[in-house]
Amino acid sequence: MIEQREAAAFAAEAFGSRYPDFERLSGVFMTSGIRRRHAVRPIEWYREPLGWPERTEAFVSGAGDLFVAAAKRALEAAQLTAVEIDTIVTVSSTGVATPSLEARVAMRMGFRPDVERVPVFGLGCAGGVSGLSIAARLARSRPGSTVLLVVVETCTLSFRPDQLTKANIVATALFGDGAAACVLRTADTGLADVEMSAQHTWPDTLDIMGWSVDAEGLGVIFDRDIPPFAEANFGPAVEGMLGRSGLELADVERFVCHPGGAKVVTALERALSLQQGTLADERAVLADCGNMSAPTVFFVLERAIRSGLPSRTLLTAMGPGFTASCAALRTAA
Repeated sequence: MIEQREAAAFAAEAFGSRYPDFERLSGVFMTSGIRRRHAVRPIEWYREPLGWPERTEAFVSGAGDLFVAAAKRALEAAQLTAVEIDTIVTVSSTGVATPSLEARVAMRMGFRPDVERVPVFGLGCAGGVSGLSIAARLARSRPGSTVLLVVVETCTLSFRPDQLTKANIVATALFGDGAAACVLRTADTGLADVEMSAQHTWPDTLDIMGWSVDAEGLGVIFDRDIPPFAEANFGPAVEGMLGRSGLELADVERFVCHPGGAKVVTALERALSLQQGTLADERAVLADCGNMSAPTVFFVLERAIRSGLPSRTLLTAMGPGFTASCAALRTAA
């Protein structure tokens, strides 16, 4: 676990003497809404020279451990064993591994040799919601089958002390590592039904968010200010996605949003015409875990489940593309 004050001190050490604008930008460590974050490597590891071999080794090891921990928790909650899983959907965009993660941990987990593997890459922060919709469609296509969704990201492995940019410093202040998992089936009654799902990609927005790729590893791209874009554009996109399923914003009793950062959460409340402070669970997850990219929305959902889901909950996230993704959960409440 890395406390935010430790991250701020480390960033000052890494950037302060080499980047004239660092002092002005360093305030993001205190205004991000983050208190602590999990990382698959101790902070000292990032002081060493790092390239693709070192980062990939850390991804395979760290993401593999996160995968196993999250998958086992999901299976235990569903009262299942790994041998009962028919399909695995693995979502990750923060490392590259072939064979992919679910194959690498198959022996540790005890998956069957005939389990189907569906690795999904490149969806970024929207990957959790989009991955849920993919897993739900796969489960629905084969009634009686059992699908395991695992969403795992090791964002901290992309820390780049060589990149003296505003985007890199903001990423250093925001991102953490984490994983989440759930089981989807059509054979019995579960926590909720995935009622609908949809995506919206805005034209000419490839520059908003993504990865650059060079000899040192992945580098973050934030070429536009996301909060004002979200405030201006997210609401109409969600209305359109809901409308394709015959729903309206008023039909949603609870929103569960990916909290990209403190300013993004405020922008989402405005975009969705929610009272300020409504997305309290989003802020709490951000404070305790940071922005873990794709899994983060499930940490928010877990809190919502503990307080009781209403009859319709809408999961939302935005990610590279620039894309909005949503999935509606329907309960018997």
